[in-house]
Amino acid sequence: MRLFFRLFKESVLFALTALIVNKLRTFLSLLGVTIGIFAIIAVFTMVDSMEMKIQGSISALGDDVVFIEKWPWTFGPGYEWWEYLKRPVATLEELKEIQNNCESARASTLKIDFDATIECGNSSMENINVIAATHGFSGVRDFELSMGRYFSESESKSGSNIAVIGADVAMNLFGSRNPLNKDIKMKGKKLKVVAVFKKEGESMFDVGFDNKVLIPLNFARRFISIKRKHRRSFEPEILIRAKAGVSNQELMDELTGLIRSLRKLKPREENNFALNEAKMFANMADNLIGFVRKAGIFIWFFALLVGGFGIANIMFVSVKERTHLIGIQKSLGAKNYFILFQFLIESVLLSILGGIIGLGAIFIGTIVMNYLLDMEIYLTVKNITKGIVISASIGFISGIIPAWVAARLNPVEAIRAN
Repeated sequence: MRLFFRLFKESVLFALTALIVNKLRTFLSLLGVTIGIFAIIAVFTMVDSMEMKIQGSISALGDDVVFIEKWPWTFGPGYEWWEYLKRPVATLEELKEIQNNCESARASTLKIDFDATIECGNSSMENINVIAATHGFSGVRDFELSMGRYFSESESKSGSNIAVIGADVAMNLFGSRNPLNKDIKMKGKKLKVVAVFKKEGESMFDVGFDNKVLIPLNFARRFISIKRKHRRSFEPEILIRAKAGVSNQELMDELTGLIRSLRKLKPREENNFALNEAKMFANMADNLIGFVRKAGIFIWFFALLVGGFGIANIMFVSVKERTHLIGIQKSLGAKNYFILFQFLIESVLLSILGGIIGLGAIFIGTIVMNYLLDMEIYLTVKNITKGIVISASIGFISGIIPAWVAARLNPVEAIRAN
């Protein structure tokens, strides 16, 4: 073991000396590996960041929540949009039946979304998404409040003129002032701010609450109608969260039978409603990410090819230049494995150094992108390890043949070489 470490130390010193002495050759060798590692790890980093962002957005939607709507989120072959347009919308009566009879449901709510201008004194914000929901909204959608409180059940039922506003809405309308118990105006009606959503940042599917306003549904019914005959103006949706231990499929099976019964559909009639879940987005995202990962594998192969040929070529040149030195080493008793190890370590070190430079460039790039584009992109330990392993593999594969050629040189002929 001690002999091995001594051999390794001497081989590393020989390799470092060769790299320092031949600076131009070292630079040219590093360039191919650096570009290759930068390309492949950049792809993996972007894919991982995209995957984390998608998962966060899906989690915010609720991976145990089922949405009853007119429109499905995914469409199969033979999609006929005009048939979906004829479907009835979800109603409060259906929500009550679900709350009374659905054993798989933990919480449920009916909500509608619409855009409105929000005013406060001389300040205003246009096209703000307003969510009008029943009291069960807090049990279906997860959110945090930075200040204030959620609606009480009596306030929801009576349709009190109160609102929970997003962090960006609060900042734009009130600045540094405390917005609690202050009035805002929407569609000519005043609402008292009782809470502010905690700042969440941007989301892949725009499911955050930073630029939203939440109000009781019964308050919204003072100026909008959610009756079925008005289905083209507003399209309510019912959200149901499954009980712990109950799968979404079990919940959807129960809901299918319940809604079909409520809408008096005959056995052979198709459903006139859609049951959607966040998993649908996950499946689409998995397909996209899978495609990008395959592209990453192609880039990895290309990087291996380009970087490998570059290092192999440089190592053959190095063997030719040091043939005389190899002959002297062998005449002094150096074994073949020492010569092989010496050149192999030089090749691996050269490749790893190029990989480290490539990873450094990616790290700087993530900082710049996070700053300029307000994106969350991270160079993970997993990808750093992957970059080092790939670069070391390129160095090993590329250096094995030149190292073997150097180890097999005849000492007498090597000494005579110029």
